[in-house]
Amino acid sequence: MATIGSSYLTLADAAKLMDPSGKVVDVVELLSLTNGVLDDMLFKEGNLPTGEQLSVRTGLPTVAWRMAYKGVAVSKSTTAQVTEGCGLLTGRYEIDRLIADLNGNTAAFRASEAKSFTSAMNIEMASTLFYGNSGTAPEEFTGLAPRYASTSAPNGQNILSAGGAGSDNTSVWLVGWGDPVYGVYPKGSKAGLIREDLGVIDAFDSSNNRFRAYAELWEWKLGLALRDWRYVVRIPNIDISDLAALATTQATTAATYLPKLMSRALDRIPTPNGVRLAFYANRSVLSLLRVAAMEKSSSAVTIEAGLNQFGQTIHTTKFLGVPVRVSDGLISTEAVVS
Repeated sequence: MATIGSSYLTLADAAKLMDPSGKVVDVVELLSLTNGVLDDMLFKEGNLPTGEQLSVRTGLPTVAWRMAYKGVAVSKSTTAQVTEGCGLLTGRYEIDRLIADLNGNTAAFRASEAKSFTSAMNIEMASTLFYGNSGTAPEEFTGLAPRYASTSAPNGQNILSAGGAGSDNTSVWLVGWGDPVYGVYPKGSKAGLIREDLGVIDAFDSSNNRFRAYAELWEWKLGLALRDWRYVVRIPNIDISDLAALATTQATTAATYLPKLMSRALDRIPTPNGVRLAFYANRSVLSLLRVAAMEKSSSAVTIEAGLNQFGQTIHTTKFLGVPVRVSDGLISTEAVVS
């Protein structure tokens, strides 16, 4: 495994390497505050202008016990080349100078608008990280859910169903960030969200008449590289209403009780060494997880205070020592995974 922090960068690390362009570091901080996955996800520059080409081992060689004067058949491992593509998430605003200058504090007005774009980019990125599918939307990169969509697939052993069959299902994910799983940005480009102030430009109204406007362009080039599927575990079919009531599929005595499944998920990871482990859930699940775990054992889930990579004080929920992060990109209307 590669050593975290050498080959792979967090967004905060990458921001320090960029030339000054507005308030890049501030942008990274805003993203982190609303999307916990950015505290853990590691990034690497791809080896292609469009992403990353990987060599993935698909089979192991055959070995045998040998006796004297008995030979052993020659064998070899098998590999396959996989190309992980990147997408370009873009936003742009044009604000009439008449509006922006109205209150005499143009900078504050534009900063407020910038924050809304930051939030929108963050939400869309988080959603794509889990649900993006370049097969049906070529402009996106492929996220985790399409890769872990069937229990009968080769990686089906890393899909632990919570038994829900209704219309309010969601998933909890366990990811080991590092050499097995990481974010990728195109070769020769920059990591993270890039904010470009275009200054004052000629904008056009619906009648194609010009007016002067402040303009900004937002770009984020990003993909997901999955080198080893064993370092991702999906717990789908979590019935939100059952979890809230601790009933049926989510009862404390059921095999599909969420804390039990999360414990099993940890055992699916080959080794925690050299990776950064974290669970991801939406707000509803994280809130109910604390309640559900305390019904059984108050020591299973802990809440710890500490500093994040930006020096900010945060309170982190942990399950058996592994952080549980909120991701607003995870929906509660997932189709049943079978």
